[in-house]
Parts: sequence; structure tokens; C-alpha cells
Amino acid sequence: MTAVTTLPMGRPLTRDDLDAMPDDGHRYELIDGVLVVSPSPRTRHQDLVKGLHLALHAACPRELKLMFAPFDVVLANDTVLVPDLIVAPRAQFTDRELSGAPSLCIEVLSPSTRRFDQLVKRDRLQASGVGAYWLVDPDEPAITVLELVEGVLVEQQRVSGDERLEVTVPFPVTLVPNDLRDD
Repeated sequence: MTAVTTLPMGRPLTRDDLDAMPDDGHRYELIDGVLVVSPSPRTRHQDLVKGLHLALHAACPRELKLMFAPFDVVLANDTVLVPDLIVAPRAQFTDRELSGAPSLCIEVLSPSTRRFDQLVKRDRLQASGVGAYWLVDPDEPAITVLELVEGVLVEQQRVSGDERLEVTVPFPVTLVPNDLRDD
């Protein structure tokens, strides 16, 4: 028998409502109390997440922790994001979530979430004080780096293909988009 999940009507959803969602392979996020459901990502997306994780893990200092999805980033009781990769101070993590803005948030763009990641997530992360936000396009591949400057996420650089990305926020690392692929 299939369980049926019902959501409350007439009020914004909260973190508690999100916890009641089924573990069914979908990604559930809350934005200002509105449920956002995303399908499972494509192979190319996951290959880039894996490549990014391996490269960042090798450079990540011990005082920071690198996590990959699914892992909740709780920005408010009504706003819970599930980025592809996050970096934050170890003390900021609990067993089940990251409370507050990460030092770095990375989204690998998918056809179903591209605009959402570029606009809505960017806005909420900016308001929360995220240190840096990377948008990774798996089709080129390309990496766009935005960093928080006086409260605004500003594009610092964009590289694609065999170009080298060198960043210092939240730690020094050099990446080449084509080297992150698994094809």
C-alpha cells in the first residue's frame, strides 16, 4: 500500500512540514513557506558534483566541512535549501542540517532548476549572507563564481572548458571545468 502525504492548507509550510515529506528520490526544498520539488538529476549533473567534491575535498582546510546533497541548509523556519555542495565551518553543522548561510554554496544547473537556482536561490542565499555562490553549467562545462560584496552577490569570474578557475573564497583552490567531467 502506498502512503499518502497531505500538506496543511491555508498557511506557509515550515521545517516540521518538510520533515514529514517522504524519502522518495525527489529533492524537497522550502522557499518562504512554499514547497519546491525537483526530480532526480541527470548523469552529467552528478558527474560534475562528484568531480567538484573530489577537487574541493583535496583543498578544503580541516576547520571547514564540505558536504554534498542531500543535506539541508536552514536559512529560516520557512526556507530550507538543498544545494548540490556546501562548505561551512564545522561548528555550524548538526547531525541533520547546516543552520544559517554556508561559506560556499554550489549548484550544478539542471534544465528543471536552472532559473530557480539563478534567481530565487541566489536571492535567498544573498539575503542570508552566503560568502560565495557558484553556478556550474554541466553542458559547457562552465563555472560562474559570485561572491558577497557589501551584501550583494557579484560575479567575480566565469570560466569554461579548459580555462583555469583560481579562487580564494572560502579557501584557495584551482579548478578546470573540463577536468571535472567523467566522460
